[in-house]
Amino acid sequence: MDGTFDDEAEPAVTIGEYLEEVEERELEADLVLGGDDGKECTYNKGYMKRQAIFSCLTCTPDGNAGVCTACSLSCHDGHQIVELWTKRNFRCDCGNSKFGEFYCKIFPNKDVENVENSYNHNFKGSYCSCGRPYPDLDAEEQVEMIQCCLCEDWFHEEHLGLESSAEIPKDDEGEPTYEEFICKACSHVCFFLKLYPEKIWAAGKQPDATVQISKDKGVLEDMPSTCGSEKPTCNTSCSSPKVDDAQATVDSKSISDGKSLSQGENCNGSMASNQCTKSIDLHVNCLLGVNIITVNPVLPGKPMFLSKNWRDALCKCNNCLEFYKQKQIAFLLDKEDSIAEYEQMAKQKREEKLQQQEGAELSFFNKLGHVEKVEILKGIEEMKDGLRAFLESADSPKPITAADVHQFFDDIKNKRRRVQ
Repeated sequence: MDGTFDDEAEPAVTIGEYLEEVEERELEADLVLGGDDGKECTYNKGYMKRQAIFSCLTCTPDGNAGVCTACSLSCHDGHQIVELWTKRNFRCDCGNSKFGEFYCKIFPNKDVENVENSYNHNFKGSYCSCGRPYPDLDAEEQVEMIQCCLCEDWFHEEHLGLESSAEIPKDDEGEPTYEEFICKACSHVCFFLKLYPEKIWAAGKQPDATVQISKDKGVLEDMPSTCGSEKPTCNTSCSSPKVDDAQATVDSKSISDGKSLSQGENCNGSMASNQCTKSIDLHVNCLLGVNIITVNPVLPGKPMFLSKNWRDALCKCNNCLEFYKQKQIAFLLDKEDSIAEYEQMAKQKREEKLQQQEGAELSFFNKLGHVEKVEILKGIEEMKDGLRAFLESADSPKPITAADVHQFFDDIKNKRRRVQ
């Protein structure tokens, strides 16, 4: 019997712990919402680089539409809402043709359809390759998922296509050491990342997915470059018109150092015939030294875990830029696209908002007359004295419940009424 009431008792927390928890929740919400206060529809801002998006299954059960924060609160209050966290290059759909006769209460004059928006099964409330919802009511334990920075789908660790979860880069405390993740399916598009130095990869064991390149198909392979040795010589293969693009590149050491041969230099570093240099002019500014548009990699599908600021290392030569455009991954070069940058901007907005609130409160106080200022300061002192007396009178072994706190504030209100 001694433990009967202990099991039903509310968990005890200190005031400091409670305030800290409230602040953490507010910060978490601001990071997801990007500092959006949810008062205005974002439609007029066009296809935003990144914003919080929600799907309303009440209005669009097919999961083919998304709405902004303000519309999820004002237009779809009480509906079955799916929180999608953030999506890139998205424009609010609320009230367009996908919603039938339903119209947006905030900004009803929208186009019939946002043709540049893209949708996946997340909009139906399904995630990962297993297609399960989150939270999953049938699961014994809710497991966190990882979002792919390309397709923006979410994955359970056990469904990443790894032999073991130990392959996921984590520190000794189990916290991830990677900043961004690319799923198994999207890794085929990003095969070229395996040609970059190790610094772009998160610390820890990475899935073994070495790029195997066929010589017959004009792609890279693990072989000495035609013009690549410590003391290269210009042989007949340099001037041959059949020279493969991959063979007309810098050596593997140049790739790992992020360097390439200078324009106008031949294989042995001196100014000479154009026949040897023509073959490398195509990739003269490429960090990889290979035309990734024409290569045909043989790459086993493995997820990728990237380090902080890995995007800064991406090559921006004309060939690579064209490849990014063709594969629709040019957003990788946009600094504002990453979740890390999005959250940093959200933190800045939060700090600015808090400073504005403090400034507004101080400005309001300064505009008050002397009597009003004295009344406010007196009220603060009464609150502090009453709270101190309340805590001192409380039985120390007994935790303070929500009912005790409500009673305290009721007593304060009654005292103020008696004084007035």
